[in-house]
Amino acid sequence: MRRHRVIMVLAGAAAIWCAGPLAVLAAAAGGAVAQTGTWRTAIEVPGLGSLNGGGFAGVDSVSCGSAGNCGAGGFYTDRSAHLQAFVVNQKRGSWRRAIEVPGLGILNAGGSASVASVSCASAGKCAAGGSYRDGSGHQQAFVASEKHGTWGTAIEVPRSAALNTGGIAGVTSVSCASAGNCAAGGFYEDNSPHAQAFVVSEINGMWRMAIEVPGSAALNIGGAGVNSVSCASAGNCRAGGFYTDSSGQEQALVVNETNGTWGTAIEVPGSATLNAGGSASVTSVSCASAGNCAAGGSYHIDSSSSLQAFVASETNGTWGAAIEVPGSGALGGSASVASVSCASAGNCAAGGSYTGTFNHVQAFVDSQMNGTWGAAIEVPGSASLNIGGMAQVNSVSCASAGNCAAAGSYVDGLNHGQALVASETNGTWGTAIEVPGSGALNAGGAAAARWVSCPSAGNCAVGGSYRDGSGHFQAFVDSQA
Repeated sequence: MRRHRVIMVLAGAAAIWCAGPLAVLAAAAGGAVAQTGTWRTAIEVPGLGSLNGGGFAGVDSVSCGSAGNCGAGGFYTDRSAHLQAFVVNQKRGSWRRAIEVPGLGILNAGGSASVASVSCASAGKCAAGGSYRDGSGHQQAFVASEKHGTWGTAIEVPRSAALNTGGIAGVTSVSCASAGNCAAGGFYEDNSPHAQAFVVSEINGMWRMAIEVPGSAALNIGGAGVNSVSCASAGNCRAGGFYTDSSGQEQALVVNETNGTWGTAIEVPGSATLNAGGSASVTSVSCASAGNCAAGGSYHIDSSSSLQAFVASETNGTWGAAIEVPGSGALGGSASVASVSCASAGNCAAGGSYTGTFNHVQAFVDSQMNGTWGAAIEVPGSASLNIGGMAQVNSVSCASAGNCAAAGSYVDGLNHGQALVASETNGTWGTAIEVPGSGALNAGGAAAARWVSCPSAGNCAVGGSYRDGSGHFQAFVDSQA
């Protein structure tokens, strides 16, 4: 079950990063930029060098509560070769020292933990989620909350262990609408053993019991999971992912939370018609306001074809039919959406990758204006950077309509993976650039920007990883001034 395996690897983080530049490029995720902001010089995450004794670290998620006030999380390997989870805060434009997620060292007796997702509702008020391995060797899901700039003790997602009889679970996505009001989603394995999708809500600072996504069991015969969660307001969230139907085909799934109650999961309308090849999934969801969201992902036209990219929009609480990303077919062959971000109802951006001429993988972006998706375009300037033929957008973030940023990676003429950012200003995408300063850090030639977050136009932050001259993977952050 392909999606099942992918989602577990994402929660564990380690397997993605150990195979060199191409594996790093294939795994990243995304965010956004804005109007007049200038990118500073990328830096190694402060304090992480002393934690990362095993030489294997990276930022997996970044979220900004306001300009210059962000949170980031990821993983590092300690001197005992155990994978640990970290968080780091940016306050008033300055990145502070990274710390191990409080309390996770005790939970993570099996030595394999990572932060998969961070979300900040306002400055110093964030949540993080991911996975760890307990003393019995079982992978479990955790969440942690930050209040007034201080991270609290990580906890196992309430009731997730009872669901997780198969011993493989993780949080893949967290979203906070306001301080103390968040939602998270992920997967667990039952004793069939099949992967199942779960959601969990935080209400007024308290995490409630995890539940199997309502209705997903009726859909899901062979495996399911949540890939992305987005909350427009407290108790009004959306989650997207996949399930495996009775024919063994993977289908795209969305589920709505309304006024604090999760509804019944549905197949993304119209996606089954597109997905004749039987491998579809929602990879990203973004909600601008309650009932006005967008989702993106990929599907197969037939069993012998490559992936195609789709988007779907929810308007006033009703999901419309999924469509192939306009213009993506004209760009080339295989395509997929990695990230979606909505600044306001009907004004969103999407980014991902496609296969162009000479089988080179290229990065694309697409913009939705007033409810209509335009034609996808190759990220301006990315082709000239991407001599090695492996580029993609991993994350997009929109501060306001037409003012977004994209982050990702490309392979240069020396076959080195490099980190990329591009900005959309007033509806026009500018030329992609290498993340300033990342090339100097990246002496080992394997860098990628995995996530970007823009709280306002021209005030964004990005995080990812690079390989230093000793061959060790390190984590970086950068922000706009």
